Amino acid sequence: MNDLLSGQPGPSDYDASSIQVLEDMEHVRLRPGMYIGGTDDRAFHHLVAEIVDNSMDEAVAGHATRIEIELHENGHVTVRDNGRGIPIDPHPKMPEKSALEVIFCTLNAGGKFSGDSYETSGGLHGVGSSVVNALSDYVRVEVARNKEVYAMEFQRGIPQGKLEKIGAAPNRRGTTVTFHPDPDIFGSLKFKPARLYKMARSKAYLFSGVEIRWKSAIADGDTPTEATFHFPGGLSDYLTETLGSASTYADKPFAGLVDFKEKFGVPGKVEWAINWTPSRDGFIQSYCNTVPTPEGGTHEAGFWAAILKGIRAYGELVNNRKATNITREDLIAGGCALVSCFIREPEFVGQTKDRLATTEAQKLVENSVRDHFDNWLAADTKSAGAILDFLVLRAEERLRRRQEKETQRKSATKKLRLPGKLTDCSSKDRVGTELFIVEGDSAGGSGKGARDRKTQALLPLKGKILNVLGAASSKLGSNVEISDLCESLGCGMGTKFNIDDLRYEKIIIMTDADVDGAHIASLLMTFFFTQMRPLIDAGHLYLACPPLYRLTQGAKRVYVADDAEKNALMEKGLGGKGKIDVQRFKGLGEMDAKDLKETTMDPKTRKLIRVTIDEDEPGETSDLVERLMGKKPELRFQYIQENARFVEELDV
Repeated sequence: MNDLLSGQPGPSDYDASSIQVLEDMEHVRLRPGMYIGGTDDRAFHHLVAEIVDNSMDEAVAGHATRIEIELHENGHVTVRDNGRGIPIDPHPKMPEKSALEVIFCTLNAGGKFSGDSYETSGGLHGVGSSVVNALSDYVRVEVARNKEVYAMEFQRGIPQGKLEKIGAAPNRRGTTVTFHPDPDIFGSLKFKPARLYKMARSKAYLFSGVEIRWKSAIADGDTPTEATFHFPGGLSDYLTETLGSASTYADKPFAGLVDFKEKFGVPGKVEWAINWTPSRDGFIQSYCNTVPTPEGGTHEAGFWAAILKGIRAYGELVNNRKATNITREDLIAGGCALVSCFIREPEFVGQTKDRLATTEAQKLVENSVRDHFDNWLAADTKSAGAILDFLVLRAEERLRRRQEKETQRKSATKKLRLPGKLTDCSSKDRVGTELFIVEGDSAGGSGKGARDRKTQALLPLKGKILNVLGAASSKLGSNVEISDLCESLGCGMGTKFNIDDLRYEKIIIMTDADVDGAHIASLLMTFFFTQMRPLIDAGHLYLACPPLYRLTQGAKRVYVADDAEKNALMEKGLGGKGKIDVQRFKGLGEMDAKDLKETTMDPKTRKLIRVTIDEDEPGETSDLVERLMGKKPELRFQYIQENARFVEELDV
């Protein structure tokens, strides 16, 4: 087995026998959302990331030093590396096909399952290349291997001929993939050079051993048409560039890299960089095997645990008793952090890998960072003292605000005119509380029986609320539903909004799983986006995910979200006895309290979708809201025409 950090790769270990076939990819074009999270702009650009991640895996494994990303004038993208090249010999289980064809035409086929060819990799599910192929109207793959060049072309996942040898390549090796996303799937979407440029640069920061070359034939404002990225300093360079001229509490960031094999005897490593600044809000950007994890996960949890324990221990060392009050919330305020780990066989939540779920990663990262942080604080007492003082002040301010908030909640009925239709929770502390916004009194009745009285409040709204986009402020103030909502939240709206006055930690929109419910949810999200934007930015707004059906077969009972899932279960059965009984929920009011609690309201069993705004393209969110909810019906009609092909089922 190759050692990730030994620098002694064995190219002979990577051949057709490294590729494992698990199942077919026949449903990719039918349901792209299952594989890349949708057909929107984010999913569209994710196709490039899938191909780049394969090249990054080669670099991290020690087999490639250079990756080229090129955007062509015709909208095609080329990703080229100087790695070992995809195996081109016949596949052991499909001898009539080359390993390359199996990789690009078979779902869950790849060299990352066994761990023999890659100790750590970002593309673990074996779907990246095949999904990109299935969702592209043109793909060409060239492989330079064994001093020869081979090529194969595809259209919408279908080979346009066998793998062919097209010439000699005595001084070339690696894989080149050129593809063009299928307009039948993605409509009129186009690649944005700025977005691809940013991705290319961040990948180079994440692995100091690789050089990434960027080239674009499409001009895009200030985005360079050519650039070369190579950052020997890794994340430390990245953080320094990100913070720019902002003042910081430490002269140099706390940064480091630990090889897990040297410390714990397991493959992988973790790299990090963090500093605190009074000049901007804190942030954390985390990655696993060079794949961004915007929703964090176990590696982030381990990192913050190490920093928290370290700063508290340092406070005890210098006899600052107030350090015990510091929490993770205080660390993140003003704390600008980057964390990148490489582990074997990581478990992600979702195909787009937004959150890391590998349990072992938390302890590996925590134990690696903690020792270094203790030593760094002891060696730089000036920076340590400044950071400790800042965090203690943050903790004191947080505790003061909490005390004020508790006082406000205890006398809420006296200080606030809470609407009579609000069923409030009994907790006096905002932390852990939730407000469910539901449509109609019947849903509110079911919700009352399903809720946790201590932490969950309910506000039923009558019908569809006012479309606030373009509405006069006087109309907003006189609208009963909006007035009830604002009074329940307690934080004001528009220019009077103050997030510190928010009475609940989570605001959950819980509407019926039909077209009317989706419309009401859209109106509410438009209201929050235009009148309470910081509430979304702070991660307080969520969508509930109620089921559409309940299937019962004997003692077996299953809830499903859509017709596709229902039909699949109807075909294979639930594992119970007798006929499958199908109960369709036309609305939340039809669900009994037990069903509603189990599927939608109980934190132990429910699923929530957090409403977020794409930080890379904030202007696009405003444009989309204007097109869908604005006063120009022609824009709304145009959007529906452009996207009608994606609507498979309507509940009218």
